[in-house]
Amino acid sequence: MIEELKDYLSLIQPPDKKAMETARLRWAHVAKPLNSLGVLEDDIVKIAGIRKDAHVSLHKRGLLILCADNGIVEEGVTQTGMEVTAVVTENMTKGNSSVCIMAKRAGVDVYPVDMGVARDLVSGSRYPLLNRKIAYGTKNFRKTKAMTRNEAVQAIKTGIELMGELSENGYDLVATGEMGIGNTTTSSAAASLLLKQDPEKLTGRGAGLNDAGLKQKRNVIREAVAEYGPGCQDEVDILSAVGGFDLAGLTGVFLGGAIYRIPVLLDGFISAVAALAAERIYPGCRDFMIASHVSAEPAGHILLEELGLPPLIQAGMCLGEGTGAVAAIPLLDMAADVYGTMSSFEDIEIEAYKPMEDQS
Repeated sequence: MIEELKDYLSLIQPPDKKAMETARLRWAHVAKPLNSLGVLEDDIVKIAGIRKDAHVSLHKRGLLILCADNGIVEEGVTQTGMEVTAVVTENMTKGNSSVCIMAKRAGVDVYPVDMGVARDLVSGSRYPLLNRKIAYGTKNFRKTKAMTRNEAVQAIKTGIELMGELSENGYDLVATGEMGIGNTTTSSAAASLLLKQDPEKLTGRGAGLNDAGLKQKRNVIREAVAEYGPGCQDEVDILSAVGGFDLAGLTGVFLGGAIYRIPVLLDGFISAVAALAAERIYPGCRDFMIASHVSAEPAGHILLEELGLPPLIQAGMCLGEGTGAVAAIPLLDMAADVYGTMSSFEDIEIEAYKPMEDQS
């Protein structure tokens, strides 16, 4: 167990088996073909276990969008400049971003969080900014480590504390999002170190890099993996070497989901890297996670397979901000409605479906 986090991690208890068994039994009695809602049924059962209650409620849901800048942008690995992070973050506080519009439709409260944007921000009133700034962006990891170990731990603890605040406010479900120019580069580097796989296989175009930009991005990551990999003793070392404050903070959010027993929705590639870091820090943490979709980034499928989390949506999305996670919430709503309100076979006085025998 990582020493700096042991007081938090010691609070984690596994999902409640009795609640999950009750939820599975309820699904078996709902008057429809067995397992016909697929992953949605499994996720409702998972939520019952997380919440220790077979009466699944998703009434209050929030989205944490962790925003931070990344010094690696100096190396020409992005199509746009670092200044875009601040502009988009401020737009989020005004409700004027893709995910904010989607969240309004899905009935999700939005919490933009400044984890390390490179300038001070002016908050709008629609979704007021939570200021948890650790520093004005990370350092350029081609020249030196992105952050100190203490900063990485602080970011992780901040994510855990954010989940504690949402728990106190009665949230039933939390979606994850991020905003930070350059964070597909930090995430690809972290993924390469976590998975011990070639950056070539894991690194994509992010927000629209051309061929030359992609080549530069992969070269930068390959150099960093060779430079820092041998010295990384644990996941905190990986995050401090090549990560971002948003990535480390999201790692804490996933750990916080396990600590405070709130199901956490992965968004895409970046949140999946954070989820894997959390699972490596505390094996079993994935039992408190739900995968919303498969990112179009090359590592999207690889990360979900490593986590053992089947996605709800396959739509080729790669926008970030939490858009995939928010898009999945109405699907969970519909599944929860079927689970909670549909007639049983006994109610309609017909014989229940039986599991099919093996036809092979």
